[in-house]
Amino acid sequence: MKSKDLRTTSDSQAIDLFIQQVQSLPSVRTQLGRLIFALDATASREHTWDQACQLQSELFLATQPLGGLSVQLCYYRGFGEFHASPWLTNTQSLLQQMNAVSCLGGHTQIAKVLKQALLETRKEAVKAVILVVDSCEESLDHLCQLAGELGLLRTPLFVFHEGQDAQAKRAFEQLARLSGGAYAPFDSHSPGTLKALLSAVAVFATGGHKALQDFSRHQGAEIRRLSQQLKGPTS
Repeated sequence: MKSKDLRTTSDSQAIDLFIQQVQSLPSVRTQLGRLIFALDATASREHTWDQACQLQSELFLATQPLGGLSVQLCYYRGFGEFHASPWLTNTQSLLQQMNAVSCLGGHTQIAKVLKQALLETRKEAVKAVILVVDSCEESLDHLCQLAGELGLLRTPLFVFHEGQDAQAKRAFEQLARLSGGAYAPFDSHSPGTLKALLSAVAVFATGGHKALQDFSRHQGAEIRRLSQQLKGPTS
């Protein structure tokens, strides 16, 4: 089997696993979904940051028929630098925020992302938190405590993990499970996988399983494939 075929198979398996996890989540109902889009902006993430800039419009485009989406961009980089944007309701505002960022070397600050999600959802419900990341350099016990608190507040964490770090994979799977969310690996060389995952979570955050199913009827084959398997509760 050629390497391209292997990568395609791997992407398919990653999406299938993600679907199985999201399938068990409770249905969500909201007119304007609030979603935190958090990215690791340390030096190793530069390529994926550029990719995310190109794909970020999917978050808004996917949810326009449902009443729209409100996104808060969060990122960490350098020496203890963490940023949380205002809540944004259009793709141009989000893109401007992302284009102003350059990646800097530093350690992960996932705890700050989770604390920000807790802070925001205690003000008003946050329907989903997306974390795009490749490694974990923090105390897993502490992160699990924070993820568990998100789970109690019904704010699921969707971890999109780039790379083959087995230790990070185990950590991210635990965080996703404790929050009531899902984990999915992706390959930065296959942007279609990340695009599909971002769209799926955005639609889920705005309208739940039924909204994703309805939306997919007007979209491409990959999104339809996701929706056909996301047959959660519709009531």
